[in-house]
Amino acid sequence: MLTAPTLPLRIRSLNAVLSLAQKFGFQSDALTEQALLAGAIQQTSLEDFGADDFREGLTTLLESLHNEARLSPLGRLIAQQEIQMALANRLQLVDYHKRFPEISALHIREPVFIIGQGRSGTTIMHELMALDPGLRVPRTWEVDRPFPPPHSANYENDPRIAVIQKNLDRTDVILPAFKRMHRMGAELPQECVRFTASAFTSLMFWTNYNVPAYTAWLKDEADLAPAYRYHRRFLQLLQWKHPVQPWVVKSPAHLWSLDELLAEYPDARFIQTHRDPLKMLASLTSLVTHLRKMASDHVDPVQIAREWAEYNALGLNNSAEFRGRGRIAPNRIIDIDFYEFMSSPVEQLKRIYAFLDRELEPGTESRMRDYLAQHSSAQHGAHSYSFADTGLDVEQERARVAPYQQYFNTRIEVE
Repeated sequence: MLTAPTLPLRIRSLNAVLSLAQKFGFQSDALTEQALLAGAIQQTSLEDFGADDFREGLTTLLESLHNEARLSPLGRLIAQQEIQMALANRLQLVDYHKRFPEISALHIREPVFIIGQGRSGTTIMHELMALDPGLRVPRTWEVDRPFPPPHSANYENDPRIAVIQKNLDRTDVILPAFKRMHRMGAELPQECVRFTASAFTSLMFWTNYNVPAYTAWLKDEADLAPAYRYHRRFLQLLQWKHPVQPWVVKSPAHLWSLDELLAEYPDARFIQTHRDPLKMLASLTSLVTHLRKMASDHVDPVQIAREWAEYNALGLNNSAEFRGRGRIAPNRIIDIDFYEFMSSPVEQLKRIYAFLDRELEPGTESRMRDYLAQHSSAQHGAHSYSFADTGLDVEQERARVAPYQQYFNTRIEVE
């Protein structure tokens, strides 16, 4: 059975010290809506958060963090910093669009959305496409620190790159095994959920914390249209002074909100990756179990597996139903099999480039092949996981994802 990792001794000692400080009243609780909003205002010297459509999500998230997440002292600090950063970025985005109205007039031309579920090859695909100077991907450093907006003149050596890399190195200290599952780097591509966190309808919070009430609200009640309006405004800001197009963005979260996505980006094109859903579920359970350990000493892999099984099936089956209704024109989407992509990634990328009416230039292809040679999937040690670790029944879970598997004829990897 899968178990949560043990944090390094220095991190456990830090949690003990912070816990003692809280017990004796030496550490104030900044994880309240009033404190977070005030902190973001003080940090930026700005007050206009724009439309109030983010507030219900923020309130629901904070209630769930307080009532359900069982955060460690370090986890409370991480959540406070993460949420305040999202609020500060929102304040500054609103301010830039107000002061420079030309940003809002910028056209996002035929953006490419990679919409496969997590653990289906989307990360390495995104990393390889980021090597093409003719494509634009949101990189971690500019997503986390987008102000002032990145500029072509120093895009490759912006000083924020080093700052964000140091932050990521600290995460590596807390969770040294995580790099076996997912590469992190300031210059690597970042997912859309990282910047739509400022709309507070983001899958990122569910991934990082045990927040069932927030997740239920996100799944059943939340209006996701404002998140895509924020998504567009964010991309407009990033391309203002570094205007390479088209954008290539990715997140599995798009599977649950394809209607809202197309309403905002009617000319979008899509790459959907496919893999056995039960294999993806096993890998996601392992990944989320490790991630949540950073913020809580109480992590239940079986609970995580049950939550993800339901949500995973919902998103995958939704994509099959959406495609079956013809909501995405066949010439606007390409399907990529995980196993074929991993066995011959450059050849599959040539298929993708042909779909995008682009040519894979020899120089870009060479960079891709060099990158693959230097970054194997087992570079930091193998990521070991098994469906048996989830505690779920294979037949029940296979039936749950049957609409997706039947529509896309995905192969079975877990028996």
